[in-house]
Amino acid sequence: MSRLVVSEYVSLDGVIQAPGHAGEDAEGGFVHGGWTGTATDEHLRYNTASFQTAGAFLFGRLTYQIFAGYWPTVTDPGNEIARALNTRPKYVASRTLSDPEWPGTTVIRDVERDVTELKRQADRPILVLGSSGLAQSLAQAGLVDQYELWLHPVALGHGKKLFIDRGPRLDLRLIDSRTTAGGLVILSYEPVGADN
Repeated sequence: MSRLVVSEYVSLDGVIQAPGHAGEDAEGGFVHGGWTGTATDEHLRYNTASFQTAGAFLFGRLTYQIFAGYWPTVTDPGNEIARALNTRPKYVASRTLSDPEWPGTTVIRDVERDVTELKRQADRPILVLGSSGLAQSLAQAGLVDQYELWLHPVALGHGKKLFIDRGPRLDLRLIDSRTTAGGLVILSYEPVGADN
């Protein structure tokens, strides 16, 4: 059975919304899109290992569309992130998407049922990237085996968060931590009591 790993770029005040670029997600009046831009080189350096160990990738619709609009155009054989994304299975949770254009993509409709089945079939980790709503649904269903949180030295004041306000208590156990030269802290946690 494979592990489901939720990987998120997080501000010091817990925001995960629109880390990549200004037009990514302005929902709720969010004006700080692209807030991780100064850490792009470190993202590429440290993400390579995570992407190489992943057996598949799981996205919410918005994150999928952002990735599908860029990564298939990266054809450099030396780019290990692009190679992983473009050659390994991809799954997108969506009620409305019917014909995904990114080769190797399967649409899933019932998150709890379909992800449970994916975890049974695979033996390498399934990596969830961004996808705040999907990540929350997976957490509520008890399907997350590991959180990889990339803590950035910035506070944004508002925006979408990984862990919802007034949500249930979730106890986590730190299993790894790394600090980069640029000030990122990469924290890996497992839910306490999870069957890992």
